[in-house]
Amino acid sequence: MKNILPAAILLSTGLMMIGEAAAEENLWIYTTGTDTRPKGSFELKLNTIARLGKIDSSYSFFDIRPEIEYGLTDSLTIGAELMIFAHDYSTTNPDLQPYYDTQGGAGGSFSQTKIGGYEFTLKYNILSPYKDAFGFSLGLAWDHRDIYRLDGAEINQNALEITAYFQKNFLDDTLTLAFNPKIELERRTSPGVIEEEIALDISFGASYRVAPKWFVGLEFRHQSDYLNPEEQNEHGKWEFDPDLKRSKFGLSGFQFGTQHQNGNYFGPSVHYAAKSWWVTLGAVFQISGGGSVNALVVDGKNWDEHEKAHVGLIFGYEF
Repeated sequence: MKNILPAAILLSTGLMMIGEAAAEENLWIYTTGTDTRPKGSFELKLNTIARLGKIDSSYSFFDIRPEIEYGLTDSLTIGAELMIFAHDYSTTNPDLQPYYDTQGGAGGSFSQTKIGGYEFTLKYNILSPYKDAFGFSLGLAWDHRDIYRLDGAEINQNALEITAYFQKNFLDDTLTLAFNPKIELERRTSPGVIEEEIALDISFGASYRVAPKWFVGLEFRHQSDYLNPEEQNEHGKWEFDPDLKRSKFGLSGFQFGTQHQNGNYFGPSVHYAAKSWWVTLGAVFQISGGGSVNALVVDGKNWDEHEKAHVGLIFGYEF
């Protein structure tokens, strides 16, 4: 962790000195507009989101994602990204799972930086916010993970993500509104546990150009999971919690299970765009959360799956 963060900062600073830049696709840290890359063009991104703070613990998780995108056509962009997960936490609360067990119980701690997985993406633009009544794009992604984003434990996870991108511009494109509903279909295995999960991620962003090249905005994000984990008991038999409903998807049908957890976040963002590069800084804070009887919910907020704040820095260079 001590080596990766300075390297990431130096990389961002070095790229920012290459030239003047311009792009408005990432006005926020989670919400994304409908734009796709021009045919034959590339963009390099470095996306770092720090998820900070849990109840009764010292917790930080840096989700670092270098990414490259290419405009296959003016309407179709393809991309690939690497996931680097850096965890550093210690908790005194035995109800804060899986962190308490992963750190080794009372008095333990966990610090690890590893490649967590990779992702391939497609984004296809159907309507333009500059020519049509509103902008609309569809996204499809597949990712594989070997590290669990929550606690850094080893897993085997594959996921299919489907995202709709909506965008509407006002006041001669100085005010931008964007809305991203996303559904993730995840299959995850770890020792003694099999999970088939449906996750919903809904984000909304509003951004206003306050000066040439400068934008300020606000962002809301909701994230929730629906599942009933299948666990192996002491006799080696696999079983579900009879009080919870399982999620399923595939040839056997589609069904939302019990909502295991949910979290809602809200916060500001600042975006600067020059000729060939851009940078976005933002933060969102958990304003409410909940979940099933198995979730750790205190004072109306969720703590086993969610954090106090997410702070993001995204840098893009186009060529």
